[in-house]
Amino acid sequence: MADPSPLAGTVEIAAPPDSVWDVVADVTRMPDFSPELRRLWVVGRRRGPGASLQGATLLGVNRRGLAVWPTTSRVVRWVPGRAVAWKTRESGATWSYELEPTPAGTRLAARRELPAFTLGTTLLGPLIGGAAGHDRELAEGLWTTLERIREVVEAGAATPA
Repeated sequence: MADPSPLAGTVEIAAPPDSVWDVVADVTRMPDFSPELRRLWVVGRRRGPGASLQGATLLGVNRRGLAVWPTTSRVVRWVPGRAVAWKTRESGATWSYELEPTPAGTRLAARRELPAFTLGTTLLGPLIGGAAGHDRELAEGLWTTLERIREVVEAGAATPA
């Protein structure tokens, strides 16, 4: 089996970093943006504006076609206004979002770091069309996620109605 493909992308958002952070820091909204993630709960940490998620556990439900599976992640990086990252136990992937101020607003970068496919990913592979095929879909999904975040922030919808 081939090694995982590197996944990364950036998008320019015509809004200040605080507005982008308000959306990205509310990780429970990620299902609104991700084509695969359907639900996400934060376990074991205080929620609300300004709450640190460092070390928090995230319970997720993913869906791809007919396949549905749970994920458990831990927030491994939390820099208010700048970055959030979580490592998914089942796949070994670390997903991160980093903000950088620009003259026109904010550059939002997303990345998945995965040194190798895990045994779990290899075994689940046939159910999800193969790990490499899923990797291609995740790359497209990363771009979709970034674009959806951009659209929400630029529309001024930093908090749910």
